[in-house]
Amino acid sequence: MAKNLRGRNDFQKVYRNGRRYEGSFISVFVLPNQENCHRIGVTASRKAVGNAVVRNRAKRLLRESFRLNKSLLTELNGSYDWVLNAKGRLASCKLAPAYGELTGIIERVATDEGLPN
Repeated sequence: MAKNLRGRNDFQKVYRNGRRYEGSFISVFVLPNQENCHRIGVTASRKAVGNAVVRNRAKRLLRESFRLNKSLLTELNGSYDWVLNAKGRLASCKLAPAYGELTGIIERVATDEGLPN
């Protein structure tokens, strides 16, 4: 399925070289990788989201949204490194809006697959 991005260097590589997709609840950075599976990193900053309880909830929502999109992710031609950054509005919503927004972003990645970075 998906592995986790570990360490600052992995995140920085995706931020520097990846393509950015903006939503109202999340910002997603996507970079093709040479692995045989997708790798995911999730962030929720104190400045954007709030205290630890709210940040942890936001990260759980993003991880679950990613997991629920497994079938859509397997339809992509390649495998990617994904960094999902929570925005402040995510803290006040349920799973459905976050899931729907991530689904739309994955579909945009699928249409952009044939395009050069």
